[in-house]
Amino acid sequence: MASTNDLKNGMVLKLDGGQLWSVVEFQHVKPGKGPAFVRTKLKNFLSGKIVDKTFNAGTKVETATVDRRSMQFSYVDGEYYVFMDMDTYDQIHVDRPTLGEAANYLIEGFEATVAMYEGNPLSVELPASVELVIKHTDPGVQGDRSTGGTKPAELETGYEIGVPLFISTGEKIKVDTRSGEYLGRVNS
Repeated sequence: MASTNDLKNGMVLKLDGGQLWSVVEFQHVKPGKGPAFVRTKLKNFLSGKIVDKTFNAGTKVETATVDRRSMQFSYVDGEYYVFMDMDTYDQIHVDRPTLGEAANYLIEGFEATVAMYEGNPLSVELPASVELVIKHTDPGVQGDRSTGGTKPAELETGYEIGVPLFISTGEKIKVDTRSGEYLGRVNS
């Protein structure tokens, strides 16, 4: 149990009959009249739904201990993505809905942070950007170097993003994992 005065971003709460909610943001409010309260934005681990919830200041809320481990992505086994704990070499299977958008950027050997609760994977957190190779894109046309246009490109993971016209097949690029946007070329 914790007080709403102790809330922090990333903290996991058990609310509404045991559902797990992650604190996305919070704000302590002291109005001129009336008692203080805490305004929060919470994200449901299972559905991904984000809701606004207000608590009275000092209210006790149940917290959940979530274990975050650095794991390496090994392979896809049917509908499951298999990750290996680098310390114990234990393997866990994570289904596609739990992975969400992270599945678009995973290649063999890639390290990610897996959040676990009571032995079950809750989410997979990737770094802000990843470096991937362009598997296929249409060739650029002479003169397309300075304009701000984009074209579709298929990454080595099979995911498609928009890249500048001067990018060609086989180049390594940096991609933002939060928005799926092209960030730049990677010089090797």
